Amino acid sequence: MAVFAITYTYAADSAAARDEHRPAHREYLNGLSEQGANLCSGPFGPEEAPGALLLFRAGTREEALALTEKDPFRLRGLVSEVGVHEWVPVLGPLAEHF
Repeated sequence: MAVFAITYTYAADSAAARDEHRPAHREYLNGLSEQGANLCSGPFGPEEAPGALLLFRAGTREEALALTEKDPFRLRGLVSEVGVHEWVPVLGPLAEHF
């Protein structure tokens, strides 16, 4: 299994809707964590463009992207762009786990 860095860019003017649907979004991602697919995820800081980084374990880029398709944020159109990049951890504490 590979590790994929997935980036979300949130849709313009979606902050209120994200607040409303955040519990379902987190519940969905927590389920992926329990399955071993979501390694770590969270939003970018307040000084960054609205979005998030998700680190997923999957067999292929397509499988990693497919894991995001049922995310309530995506289902409700709150994510305007999704990027997927294979990531190869080499150094540091996280690399020891892969």
